[in-house]
Amino acid sequence: MSRPDTDRLLLPDAEADVRPSPQGLAARRALLAHPVVLLIGIVLASVNMRAALASVSPLVGEISQSFGLSSTASSLVTSVPVLFLGLGALVAPWLARRFGSEPVLLFALLLLAVGIVVRVAPSAVALYGGGVLVGTAIALLNVLMPGLIKRDFPDRAASMTSVYTGAMIAGATLVAASSVPLEKAFGGSWEASLAVWSLLAVLAAVAWLPQVLIARGRTGHEVRAAAPAGSASGADKSVWRSALAWQVTLFMGLQSLWSYVLIAWMPTIFTDHGMSRSTAGVIFAFNNLIQVAGAFGVPLLAGRIRSQRPLIVLVTSLVAAGYAGLMAAPVSGAWLWSGVLGIGQGGAVGLALTLIVLRSGDARTAARLSGMAQTVGYLLAAAGPIAAGAVHEATGGWTVPIALVLGVCAAALTVGLFAARDRTV
Repeated sequence: MSRPDTDRLLLPDAEADVRPSPQGLAARRALLAHPVVLLIGIVLASVNMRAALASVSPLVGEISQSFGLSSTASSLVTSVPVLFLGLGALVAPWLARRFGSEPVLLFALLLLAVGIVVRVAPSAVALYGGGVLVGTAIALLNVLMPGLIKRDFPDRAASMTSVYTGAMIAGATLVAASSVPLEKAFGGSWEASLAVWSLLAVLAAVAWLPQVLIARGRTGHEVRAAAPAGSASGADKSVWRSALAWQVTLFMGLQSLWSYVLIAWMPTIFTDHGMSRSTAGVIFAFNNLIQVAGAFGVPLLAGRIRSQRPLIVLVTSLVAAGYAGLMAAPVSGAWLWSGVLGIGQGGAVGLALTLIVLRSGDARTAARLSGMAQTVGYLLAAAGPIAAGAVHEATGGWTVPIALVLGVCAAALTVGLFAARDRTV
């Protein structure tokens, strides 16, 4: 059964607890009078939401050699940003309520550019420290973008969500395919290949600056919205004490875990079996690109049925089949497994985000469930690349790590079947 109106109203909003004053409404109308400027800013910001993560994976071998890192230490290069995706999600709503979404998004883009540059400094400490900045910046973008779209495009929330998710995936695809060729173009410098993407973040920040200037009158003119009776301070507690909320959160975390294992290690799995780095990078980019199909299609189906259990079975089965293929025939079936995984990954993340909306009874609950799912989910996901790297180092192969991820798929299937029931938090 379709619920388009409910879906639109419950799009998670980091500013759900504030409402604009008359001055704020005037500033917002001024901003919306320039929709092209706003759209360009949204697209360029969205392109950066995965780019800094996808750029590392094809080069992780060269990074490890430069610093003499073990497989476990190498996995931290991708796990540290994911960890701070969760921690950053804790502070994003407070920052949005205090300063407004536009200034915080501008800050996030500048922080991202700085983090990318710091990450390529000739120091292992800088490598990980830059990852902290990158993860925090992307967390702010992740949390604030849905609310901004809900606020400024209430009648076109679905189409604008498609625009920003499509731009996000396109950015990851472009970067993944370009990392190794750029390294070669810069004379074998992985540092230059990674650093160049800071320019993309700077470009997005420049595009976002007019929106900050137009909306500057809104900052300081927000007022606290009156909470519904009985829902004020207890709203957060009711979410954290809800079994259904935990089921949604665990599905979010487990599907994020299997995705970040691939982001960290997919090209390495291929190259360890004899594939060239360039080919591995292109196949990794294809995996990112094909996620668009699942990310668009599965949420559309999810909104038209009361129980999303068939979709839970579909996406977890696709991911499990793709991982099993990587175990059985990683090179000869690389394109097939990459495509199957991509559809499953895209469908799973789209379904996880849709479940946050469908399982929420009101907008306040949607905002809090979104924060809970992103915080706990990304903290759980951060363990995936580290565990896979450690097990790979201990066993000398990828069979056992992949087998463990298949266990994650089984757990996601189990908890997802509970999360997909037609009920609300």
